[in-house]
Amino acid sequence: MSIKKALVFLSMALLLVGVLTACAPAAEPAPTAPADNGVSGSITVNGSTSVQPLAEELVKGFKAKNPKATIDVQGGGSGVGIKSATDGVVDIGMSSRDLKTEEKSLKEFKIAVDGIAVIVNPTNEVKDLSMEQILKIYTGDITNWKDVGGKDGKITVVTREEGSGTRGAFIELTKIETKEAGDQTVASAITQGSTGAVITTVAGDPNAIGYASFGSVKISSDIKMIGVNGKECTEENIYSGDYKIARPFLMVTKAEPTGLAKAFLEFILSPEGQEIVGKHNYLKVTK
Repeated sequence: MSIKKALVFLSMALLLVGVLTACAPAAEPAPTAPADNGVSGSITVNGSTSVQPLAEELVKGFKAKNPKATIDVQGGGSGVGIKSATDGVVDIGMSSRDLKTEEKSLKEFKIAVDGIAVIVNPTNEVKDLSMEQILKIYTGDITNWKDVGGKDGKITVVTREEGSGTRGAFIELTKIETKEAGDQTVASAITQGSTGAVITTVAGDPNAIGYASFGSVKISSDIKMIGVNGKECTEENIYSGDYKIARPFLMVTKAEPTGLAKAFLEFILSPEGQEIVGKHNYLKVTK
């Protein structure tokens, strides 16, 4: 074959390849993996107003990884949370006290530990009370600050409403409640419906005494925490058991949790969830 014929043949071959390439269907792009938006769905959580602020922060952390999930957190008190979970009205109930024997059918998850701080107005000179003195103040046997080392002034007793987990734990741990007499809190006590309301009341009354979640009180400069039996309300003393007025933060479900409820609880108990617990001044379930 002459060089001229060879060049013509090569040109025709290249032209044919070009035509075939142009007619071939375009290659489909490689499939991309769907974005991981985590779990989805909607659940309702209600109960303790002490647990509520922490639960709301945990929801924020959870939703950062699961933007399609909707978790509605409501207050109402530990009694409400436990009953709502028992009745199946909510997916998760919140309690800031241990479950009673008759409530033990619920599945419980301890998410944090919290001390109950005894609080007074910053102007109050009293720095420490014994458990017996606290008992007598709340039952009306001690009515003046001068009887416990303070200035002359009638003590304003501030407490929480019936059904509050904070109240339940406080009156049990300080023996204000007995099997024989029940809750002996003095009738003249001012009853408030939330942790924030107790702090506000004590902050506005130089003669007031109250109690509230350590996690909430720690970030407030409007009141003063006092010691109990010579031990300050600190993380170290709560962990060691030296500070005696402490209680668990619980989340409870009617049955073994599934779906979004399970995923949320697993997140709370994970290192990431427990980091949020510690960041907001509550004690982790484990150090």
